[in-house]
Amino acid sequence: MSLEQRDERGSLRWFLTGMRGILSLPAIILMTSYVGFAAFAVQAGLTRSEAVAMTLGIWALPAQMILVGSMIGGANIAASFLAVTLSSIRMMPMVASIVPEMRTSKTPVWLLLFLSHFIAITSWVFASTRLRDVPREHRVAFFAGFGITLTSTNALIVGISYGIVSQFPPIVAGALFMLTPVYFISSIWASASQPVVRIAFVVGIVLGPILALVVPQFDVLLAGVGGGTCAYLIDRYRRHRQRAVEEGA
Repeated sequence: MSLEQRDERGSLRWFLTGMRGILSLPAIILMTSYVGFAAFAVQAGLTRSEAVAMTLGIWALPAQMILVGSMIGGANIAASFLAVTLSSIRMMPMVASIVPEMRTSKTPVWLLLFLSHFIAITSWVFASTRLRDVPREHRVAFFAGFGITLTSTNALIVGISYGIVSQFPPIVAGALFMLTPVYFISSIWASASQPVVRIAFVVGIVLGPILALVVPQFDVLLAGVGGGTCAYLIDRYRRHRQRAVEEGA
């Protein structure tokens, strides 16, 4: 067997390993949350095909909720586009942290751009904890197996459950949807490797409810920008104090 054939078989094996990641707890929680999204789509008046296309095209549950909420509120297409764009900007640091871990000198740029579409909180947490155990030359295949399978599976779940969830009591659909933020909170805290991330998390949690009462139209944006800025300044002061103590010692 040639080296090229061995690499192809290895990539296929890691792709299949990545696919099995949809049986992990984060993926299962996200899939149950998409059942809740299907219920929300039904109540909002979206068709089955629109809900499925939204899942495949946007692929970030909060952004999908923002878009549906904008549609229900009667916002024009420009305002809806801006709201979804601002929500999705938060994915840029995740892309910037994961892509360098996956690429090699032989990885084509178009493939990395394609796979970046599948980077959301669940896939980012999964990749952050699993990629280090995968040989670098097979990390693209591993992430592709997980990301593509997770996205396709959730689109399928939305399509299948669309006609079923209308029979659910509203409290059941709401409970299914709320599984996602509960998981996001716990997983982001657990995966934070630097103090500044946890500081930003705490500041954002505190500012979020306050800003929702004061400026409900811009609460998420201000909580994110303000929380991140405060966390940066606090962490910079903390590191400066720590450096001064070490130099004094």
